Amino acid sequence: MSNNPFKGIDNTKLNWNHIKIWYTAGMGFFTDAYDLLIISYILAVMIDAYKYYGFNMAGFTEYLIGNQATFWTGLLASSAIWTAIIGQLVFGYIGDRLGRKKVYGVEASLLTAGALLSALSPNLPLLILFRSIMGLGIGGDYPISATIMSEYSNVKDRGKLVALVFSNQALGSIAALIVGVVAALTLPPDIAWRVMAGFGAIPAATVIYLRRKVPETPRYSLIAKGDVEEAKKAAQFVGANLQVKDSLKAPNSSTKLNIMTFLRNYSLLLIGTAGTWFILDIAFYGTGVYSSSVITPIFGSPFSSTITSITEFQSELAKQLFIGGIPYLVGFPGYFTAVALIDKLGRKLIQVQGFIVMGILYGIVSLVLFQAGKSISFTIPATVAFILYSLTFFFIDFGANTTTFVIPSEVYPTKFRSTGHGISAASGKLGAAITTYLFPSLVASIGFRNIFVLLTAVSIIGAILTIVLIPEPKMKSLEDVAKEEIQTETESE
Repeated sequence: MSNNPFKGIDNTKLNWNHIKIWYTAGMGFFTDAYDLLIISYILAVMIDAYKYYGFNMAGFTEYLIGNQATFWTGLLASSAIWTAIIGQLVFGYIGDRLGRKKVYGVEASLLTAGALLSALSPNLPLLILFRSIMGLGIGGDYPISATIMSEYSNVKDRGKLVALVFSNQALGSIAALIVGVVAALTLPPDIAWRVMAGFGAIPAATVIYLRRKVPETPRYSLIAKGDVEEAKKAAQFVGANLQVKDSLKAPNSSTKLNIMTFLRNYSLLLIGTAGTWFILDIAFYGTGVYSSSVITPIFGSPFSSTITSITEFQSELAKQLFIGGIPYLVGFPGYFTAVALIDKLGRKLIQVQGFIVMGILYGIVSLVLFQAGKSISFTIPATVAFILYSLTFFFIDFGANTTTFVIPSEVYPTKFRSTGHGISAASGKLGAAITTYLFPSLVASIGFRNIFVLLTAVSIIGAILTIVLIPEPKMKSLEDVAKEEIQTETESE
């Protein structure tokens, strides 16, 4: 677009304020990933403390044993995910309707409050309620943080910067592994799970103030609000000049957010960004939240049948939690491989190869796995099967887990950008919620082998949707990617 007023932003060099926005935006995703892994640890602490040591937690244990155990386990594991869907849709809409700045910081406050209240919960139903509050904050973080980072980024580094925001998930996963294992090893079970839950409040709390201070993005200020002065000041925040005259054509009625207009004009694109994210999170959350359930049958439970002391139980529990977190260690470099290559290889290629390799790995695991009741065996060494399973986490992260977050922040026009991202993210969390809630029942009804067959199929569908429906935003301005016409008079260069 020859008269694009945002050329100064697109061509600016990477600078300290880009990094500041990255940190401010990224801490929410640290908390999101921390929560994904830590809830599986919290469940393990509550259930295993009773199962292997007879440790009863009043207000909690009675819900997680007996006939209703599957229902309450699934609800606790998925409660934050269900409300994240609401947060993604609501904050995404508000971000386009009222501006990114208006709500930035609210989601971090919800994350902080939800995590703290979770740690203080007197019983399981209230823990579910407080985690639901946290889920609203997690959901709200997706469209607002992604959009703000995307709209402030230069073209050369945009993919890298938005992916770096998301890569805080890698750090959150490692933090959960460390906090979970140390708490389980050193604290009584009824204290350990509360420390695990409460720690998630810290990273979100550190950015509430910073988020309130981030200026409205220059693109939203100019295109949606028609405020030239605000847009120019925002551009200067990252050391750029906005190339637009002080006189501005008033935004016409089409710049107002209209959901029906959005759905009519971008339905196929939405199927691409939302559908691939839905498929990705089916795999990511199903194998993530219940990673210990997948891995324990491979290596066997570390718990002996003769645990006689709390110290022995703590040691065995910490060992099991660490084993369950190993796939996240394998996946960790996948995030940063994506960061390093996303502006070189492009979003589309990384997403397609990720889905394809995931499908191949899931397919191999399903072919070599045999299950009789709860007993699992392999036609190859169990260690090799474990490595193949763990590698799926690397290609999830060096693949669709990163790119499904980045792409919706680039392919929609300014007036619909956070809405498009919010709907896409909500679709992903819907897949996450469904698989998280149903996983225990699916294990019981169809077994692990058929679960991996299903994961193989959805991975291939994800690759096909990407090839057919996703455009490549690499090295293009946001306006060119979204084919967005800007009703402004630009300054002569």
